[in-house]
Amino acid sequence: MTKPLVVITGASSGIGEATARTLSAQGHSLLLLARRVEKLEALNLPNTLCRKVDVTDVATFDAAIKEAEAQFGPVDCLVNNAGVMLLGDAHTQDPAEWSKMLDVNVKGLLNGIHLVLAGMRERKAGTIVNISSIAGFKTFPNHVAYCGTKYAVHGMSETLREEVCGDDVRVIVISPGAVETELLSHTTRDDIKNGYGEWKDAMGGVLKAQDVANAIEYAYGQPQNVHIREIALTTTRQPA
Repeated sequence: MTKPLVVITGASSGIGEATARTLSAQGHSLLLLARRVEKLEALNLPNTLCRKVDVTDVATFDAAIKEAEAQFGPVDCLVNNAGVMLLGDAHTQDPAEWSKMLDVNVKGLLNGIHLVLAGMRERKAGTIVNISSIAGFKTFPNHVAYCGTKYAVHGMSETLREEVCGDDVRVIVISPGAVETELLSHTTRDDIKNGYGEWKDAMGGVLKAQDVANAIEYAYGQPQNVHIREIALTTTRQPA
């Protein structure tokens, strides 16, 4: 017997991959979603369905969830981890980069919520974990649009929590600081990437993806009547 089904978006690397490994080791069946399905399959985790899904494509997202539920039972937890970080100045950044962040970080997150929430409310059980950022409540230079998307995650999450708490559904926000992942590679400006790298080095390093996965495991692993609403975590030496 496996533990209930967990869906993880953006599971091909970084926080998503570490969370998949961690929850698989706890015995959960998994639906892993990403655009790079070959990386998902290379994890070779038991009781796991891997599908190529862009979270902005609702139809494909929905089909993958229905396939997984037919095999493993209803979704008990959704980890909304897929995201992009495209840093730039508001007056020079290509507006197409704003659109991409809004589509993935905000609309993609809402798509996942939309697809699993009705079942959770009907069953009076379930957990939605939204991966936000310290940049969801603390501003940084060159982060105008990115901060906007992560502030949105916080606002949507708290509003949703109030809507569904009476149905015993939990909405958890995980807000990491700097993490060693592929996220920075999405940024197209080398000067910003170099400055970010220097900032990380000055702190003596940043969080590992596993650190964030451990926080997700802790919050999700509480009894359903215990709601860890938010965890904000950074390295001890991160000043902002």
